[in-house]
Amino acid sequence: MLTSRDGSSLVADRLCDHARGQNTAVSCFYFDFAARKEQSATNTVGSLVKQMVSGMETIPEEISRAFQEQKRTVGGRKPQLVDLVKMLHVIASSRPTFICIDALDECAGVERLKLLDSLKEVLEQSPGIRIFVTGRPHIRTEIESRLAGKVVSISVNSTRGDIKRYLRVKLGLDETPDAMDESLKAEILEKIPESMSEMSVGPRMLQISLHIVS
Repeated sequence: MLTSRDGSSLVADRLCDHARGQNTAVSCFYFDFAARKEQSATNTVGSLVKQMVSGMETIPEEISRAFQEQKRTVGGRKPQLVDLVKMLHVIASSRPTFICIDALDECAGVERLKLLDSLKEVLEQSPGIRIFVTGRPHIRTEIESRLAGKVVSISVNSTRGDIKRYLRVKLGLDETPDAMDESLKAEILEKIPESMSEMSVGPRMLQISLHIVS
């Protein structure tokens, strides 16, 4: 069984390997339900921008100037969402850019809509950007309506065989292998996939958002 986070990590690793030695920007963000109060649209886009900027040999003048202007405001406030979206556009306009956003369904509703609107703005202005998003099926309509014409959706279901393969890998990484005999391993491989099937666990939906040139 491939979890959303595992799937996004695989994609991110593949993109990073592909980008090595090339003028390509890659950044990732994982939403955690337990931290949803801290994971606003502003913080999310800010994290993506920070990752990209940290990998640059030279920071674009527009981005440096924007940060300096914010420092000069009362209290030296952090860049706002509109400023961060502009920075993301600057980066995506200068090089191929890939963004992975995992478990978008764990983002608070209002913040999720703000984030989707921000991504839509970047997609419309930056043809070189590609965005990979994972989330449960119930946000599919929301994504497709906000990013109309820019989304390719792929639904992924885990089968009983997938769950068994996942469990075998995890059991193989057990740090105390002597604590479990073959009988217990066999029971785990039989009982857990069976109980998962009875629960009718819904699929994770993989959303690939692409800038489509008309």
